[in-house]
Amino acid sequence: MTVVFVHGVPETPALWNALRDHLGRPSTALRLPGFGSPRPAGPRGKEAYASWLAEELRAIGGPIDLVGHDWGAHLTMRVVSAHDVPVRSWVSDVAHGWHPGYRWHEAGTLWQRSPEGEESLAGLRESAPGSGRTFGDLLQPRGMTPELGKDVDAIHDEEMSAAVLDLYRSAWPNFAADWGKDFERPAAAPGMVLVPTGDPMARPAMDAEVARPLGARVVELEGLTHYWMLQDPGRGARVLREFWDGLGG
Repeated sequence: MTVVFVHGVPETPALWNALRDHLGRPSTALRLPGFGSPRPAGPRGKEAYASWLAEELRAIGGPIDLVGHDWGAHLTMRVVSAHDVPVRSWVSDVAHGWHPGYRWHEAGTLWQRSPEGEESLAGLRESAPGSGRTFGDLLQPRGMTPELGKDVDAIHDEEMSAAVLDLYRSAWPNFAADWGKDFERPAAAPGMVLVPTGDPMARPAMDAEVARPLGARVVELEGLTHYWMLQDPGRGARVLREFWDGLGG
């Protein structure tokens, strides 16, 4: 049994290091194309990223326990609902993005507009670390650590900015608009939706409504933030282990 972790936007696989140290089982953390690695030619929106993830999972081979955070969580939900992948279970922490009533946060809606999105990301990319205007600086209130912030800022180049824009612009107004039609029934693999209640952008009611028809378990991470795996990796590892232990096999 292999655990596969998928980070979000704007992040790197280092997001998962502390949690993996607590986990005590074989695992790997994938790097999204464009976030410190080249993007392949061709389509580059959310569907292309989902296809990329499906190919990565098939190459790893199953059974896989798949864990996604932020955009990695959206890609996780897509591959288990629309792709043939060797996944035993899945975990997502932003299921509310699939609710028909969800609307993107302020930054997301900004990046969906042109030229405002390009100008916003250029400003973040060109700002000095510690200036209060880089990705690492802006995400600290949501729980990003200074260490991960430095990691993210170090790889934020034009390619990463383009990846951010392509992803957000392919997901308007939300994931329910197109991907949702493939995820309106219990998924082929059992799932769990994590709800970090300390995140100012948390939407617990929407998370629960999305999880219900999927037959997914909902677990609230009381007091933890969007970056729950950084804030309390031991607790995160325990919640994951309890979920997997309950699956048997």
